[in-house]
Order: sequence, then structure tokens, then C-alpha cells
Amino acid sequence: MHHQISPTTTTTTTISLLLLISLPFLKPQFSNAQNSTIQCPLDFTILTTLAQPSTFLTTTNLTTRCQYLRQAARLVLSNHLRLTNSFVPPFNSSQSCWNSYQLWVNQFVTNFDIITSCGFRTTWLVQGCMDITTKDEFEARVVPFALESVRFSCNQSLNTVVCGPCIVSIVNLQASSLSGESNGNISDCGAYAWMYGAGIVNPYGPTDPGTADCLFKLDLSKSEESNSEKKKVLIVVCVVGFVVIVVLGLVVVWFLKRKRKRGEIGESGSFNGVSGLELISENSSLVKFSFDAIKAATGNFATENIIGTGGYGNVYRGVLKDGTEVALKRFKNLSAAGDATFAHELEVIASVRHVNLVALRGYCTGTSELEGHQRIIVYDLMKNGSLYDHLFMSRGKKLSWPVRAKIAFGTAQGLAYLHNGVQPGIIHRDIKASNILLDEKFEAKVADFGLAKFAPQGMTHLSTKLAGTMGYVAPEYALYGQVSERSDVYSFGVVLLQLLSGRKAIIAANDGELVLLSDWVWSLVKEGRTLDVIEEDMVDLDLPEVMENYILIAILCSHPQLYARPSMSDVVKLLENSIPVPAIPDRPNPFVVGSQENEKSTTSVVSATTLFLSFTDERS
Repeated sequence: MHHQISPTTTTTTTISLLLLISLPFLKPQFSNAQNSTIQCPLDFTILTTLAQPSTFLTTTNLTTRCQYLRQAARLVLSNHLRLTNSFVPPFNSSQSCWNSYQLWVNQFVTNFDIITSCGFRTTWLVQGCMDITTKDEFEARVVPFALESVRFSCNQSLNTVVCGPCIVSIVNLQASSLSGESNGNISDCGAYAWMYGAGIVNPYGPTDPGTADCLFKLDLSKSEESNSEKKKVLIVVCVVGFVVIVVLGLVVVWFLKRKRKRGEIGESGSFNGVSGLELISENSSLVKFSFDAIKAATGNFATENIIGTGGYGNVYRGVLKDGTEVALKRFKNLSAAGDATFAHELEVIASVRHVNLVALRGYCTGTSELEGHQRIIVYDLMKNGSLYDHLFMSRGKKLSWPVRAKIAFGTAQGLAYLHNGVQPGIIHRDIKASNILLDEKFEAKVADFGLAKFAPQGMTHLSTKLAGTMGYVAPEYALYGQVSERSDVYSFGVVLLQLLSGRKAIIAANDGELVLLSDWVWSLVKEGRTLDVIEEDMVDLDLPEVMENYILIAILCSHPQLYARPSMSDVVKLLENSIPVPAIPDRPNPFVVGSQENEKSTTSVVSATTLFLSFTDERS
């Protein structure tokens, strides 16, 4: 018997078969949809150390609340960058990351949806800038000089003193390299430089309170600590501090009494136990001269033998018993308090040996009732005086260009040796024309290490009290007290400009206003008048393109922005023409100097910031 199959039955059977066939293919698609959102790799738990988040999250000011959330998210992303070298998490983790962030916010405020309330977009936590997602991609895209400036300024604990320079360098990096559109994105171009500074450059990372406060304006000091606990800690610290002070006071009193009993002056007239002299390292090559020998060499410090003066005292010409001509630097601070300065300079000079550094012969220390303290350093005599003498004091024949080029190259080699040829490196801090001495062959010798500092390994710069000579001091040193090898590079750039132009470090512009030599030269370069920098009547000039190259090197070295300056080792290569001169970034507004006497102690105005700086005289 044949059964007739109805059209309805046929249709149903067909659909069933199609569904049966499709199930194996539909199942994986359904599974992928379920797994399209992965677990968020961002660690929002680091925000639990934020102080008083409820203050910002419960405020009625929605703009303040959302800005706080934006900065907190950037801090978390910066921490992710530190751990993974990636600026953003995987794209399909955006929803789970927002959920994690929302859970953290719910601890402090209810019924507040982060995304809808603040106008954030779901992709903003995972959407980067300019197709940059990793640390390597970022470093390859940005301007190297600007990146180096961030590494220099932000590679330290960012307390209130050093926060400013770090911020300035990050802004410069952002402006010079990250031209992508800032559209409100949490991880957009406006945030990349800050995230990099906190997550990669700063050694303490974004979760450090100083870093969080400086770069994200977030307080990461823990708020859970009760006031009573703080008071207990404060009391303990005060008590311990008081006990330490009392003990130290008793030790000092005992030491002074014992010192008076023994007597400060020995029978031979030598000073026993003077503070600071113990800093002099034992060095068999150092000759200790007697005070009588020094008096004989200088004709009892005759006035006609004075060849230099400064804040430290006088420099005398002298002749030793064997006929050797020497220079003797006599410190006028004849007290035990001045021994640290004397010993420091002696130690620095004794630690270096280079053809372009002044050579140390020996020293003299002594104390007697008649002469008082005597602290004298003995050098080789430089018969051609200082570069300052030849550029600004001589009325005779001007130095030819080959001689000037030789002086520039020798000075660069001496500084490169100080920075890289000894360990630890040495920052001179007072490079100027009067501190570059010339021997009988006009070989340059860097002199006067009274302000020199040893640069500890691993540190990008030192923060120290400002000292130096106006016109030669680098802006970051003048503004923030931060000195580094690049500060010496700036000063060298000014000296090179002086060799080229025959002008002082500060000059009068056409309107009578005093300006820095480097700013004046840059104005001529921008006008296409580069060769107008060259001093008139200078003989034996090189080819115009060679002279122009020297000017550009000097401008690069004396650039006000630290990141633009090369190292002294690279300066030597530039002067040798071993490497090409890189492009020179534009300079900020000119530095304007007060209207008092040129290159004297004065009040200066640096980029609209008034600084009252105490500088030494140019010739000291």
C-alpha cells in the first residue's frame, strides 16, 4: 500500500534535516560569541590606595568626577604598560575592563554608570593613538631628543622640586612627536607621553605616590591609617630624633674638648686634624710643597707675580728651585671651614690625567701663628694665559681660525674625557673662556675644578646649589638647580660661539637690550645670515660651508632645551666631521638679561621667570 506524502509533511521534514545539518556549524559560532569578551588584564585593585576617592566620586560637579576617573584609568593603563610594554589591553577585553572599573567605583558611589554619565566609549580603554600599541613602536615614532629629555627629567623620585622639569619634558615630547588627534580618548595621543613617563621612564612606577601626584594629579597616600596611629608614629619619631640629637651633641662636645687639649698647631707648623683635609686621597704622585718653598717661588707672593684673581683668592706665577715655572692658586679663605673646598678641588684634579686638562704639580698646606692657614694648589704654568685674555683683553693680533679650531677641539676632548673617561664621571660646572688655559703651543687646558662634581653612576643629573657665570649656565641648571654633563655641553657651546664671533656671552642687541650670545646667533641663522656671526678680520678662515658647520654645532650645543644637545663625545665627532650635524629644533623665546653690567653678578629674566642668581665674574 502506498501512502501519499502531503506537502506539509515534506516541508517539515526538509526543515528538520536542514537544522540537523546546520547544528554542528551553529554551535561553534555560538561558542565564539560567548567568548568574544576575555578577562580584563588591567589591575584596578591598585586604585585601592587612592586617598579619599569618595571625595571626588560623590561630588556634584560631574566634570571633576569624570576627570578624576579618566586620570585614574590612565594610571592603571600606565601600570599595564610597565608590566607588559603595551599601552592598551586586547581589544576584546574592553567590556570586561569597564565592568572591573565599574565594580571599583561602586564601592564609593551607587547608581553612577561610568560610561553613560561621563560620555566615555567602550573602546576608549583599548583604543590607542596613531596605531601605536607597544613601547617599542612608541620609541620608534617619537623624536629621539625629546625622548631623551623625558628620560633625563623623569628618571627619579618625582617630588615637588623635580616634578616641574619632568612635566615640561613630557609636554615637549607630546608636542614634538604625537600629532595625532586627541578626541577625548582615555588612551589617546594626549595621554601616551604621560603614560610612558610614569610606566617606563620613572624607576618607581605609576603607583609611587610622587609619580601619581606629579603626572596624574592623584593622591596615592594611604588613607586607611588612623589619626591615632599617625600621632603614635610622630611621637616615636620625635623622641628618637631628640635622643639622637642629644647623643650627637655630647659626642661633639667631647671631641672639641679633646681637640683643645691636644692642641691644633704642631711644633712643625703643620695643621693637625683639620676638617676637610682628610678628603685628599692618598696619591704618591702628589708632591707636598713646604710653605717656605712656595714663598720663595713667588717672591713672597709679590703683587707683580699675580696672574689671576677670583672669589677663591689669587693665582701667582712662580719658579721652583729646579727652574720649573708654575702657577700657584692661593686660597684666601684661610680657615678650617674652607678646607673642604680646597680638598675637593685637589681631589678632582688628582684623579684625572689628560693632555687637555691642566696638570697638577702638588699642593701646600700649613698653619702657623704668623701666617695662619695656607692652602695652595700648584699647577703647570700656561704661558699663553687664558682664552678670555686673547679674545677680550688683547690688543694685538687676533687668533687665527686654525688656532681657534684647535682650542675648540682640545676643549671638547678634555670635557669628553671628564664625562666618559673616568669613573665616576666629572661635571665641571664652570666652563668659560677664562677657565680654558693655553700653553706655549696654544693647546687648550681646561682648568679650575673648584665647582666640579662627581657624577654617581646611574644618576641622570645632580640637584645642587646654583653656581657659575652668567651667560654660560644652562637653563635647567639656572631654573631648577639640575646639573648634568649636558650642562657642560651648553657652556662649551657658548665658548665655541665666542671663538667664532669674538663676542662675550651676553651682548647688547640692536635695541640696547642685553641678550644671550646664543640667542643672537640663532636669530642670524634663522634670517639666513649664518656667516655674519664670524668675527671681522679673523684670518685664515676655512671654506664657508665648514664655518657654517661650526656655527650650527655651537648652536646645537648651546640649545636651551637639554634634549637637543649632543653628548661631548658626539661633539668631538661633530668637530672631526665624523658624523653630520643633526637638525636643530627651534628655540623658545629668547632669554633676556637685566640691564646691569655685561657678564657681572646681576638679575636675569629667563623666559618670563625672574631669577635672582648669584654668579661669579666672567674673569674669575
